[in-house]
Amino acid sequence: MCPPRRYHSARTSFKKGQPLRTATSKKATKTPSPAELAAVSPVTQALNTILTCLDDAKAEEIVSIDIQGKSALADHMVIASGRSSRHVAAVSEQVISAIKDAGLASPKVEGLDGADWVLLDCGDVIVHIFRPEVREFYNLEKMWTAPDMGEKAAGDKTRH
Repeated sequence: MCPPRRYHSARTSFKKGQPLRTATSKKATKTPSPAELAAVSPVTQALNTILTCLDDAKAEEIVSIDIQGKSALADHMVIASGRSSRHVAAVSEQVISAIKDAGLASPKVEGLDGADWVLLDCGDVIVHIFRPEVREFYNLEKMWTAPDMGEKAAGDKTRH
């Protein structure tokens, strides 16, 4: 009788030149002490909680944009994709749960029923979770990372 085959799980990621990282080795990180958590601002704590949860939920193409000074809505905007409507809904629910477990204010949620585009308003951090086609159509990253009207874009040559 042959020994059973061992398959690589979907939770394994590998990049050439880097050590193999699995879900179990990822959890082995040091938990911050209460003093370290107290020194972190609530915005940073919320942002770190959201980014960690999105990564754990296997969200794709996670982007964090600092919109402080560009908008009064929030300080940070996080944009991520799910592979399907079901994945978008599952990722959104995990983020909501993680925010509540971290002791942060309960986020306001829009779009969870259709799960094409879910918006989570977490106060100073706004999270958008899209299906890939919807994300490509709206292209929020381009809108929020475009230079301000008064700034010159890289490579712009304007005569004075």
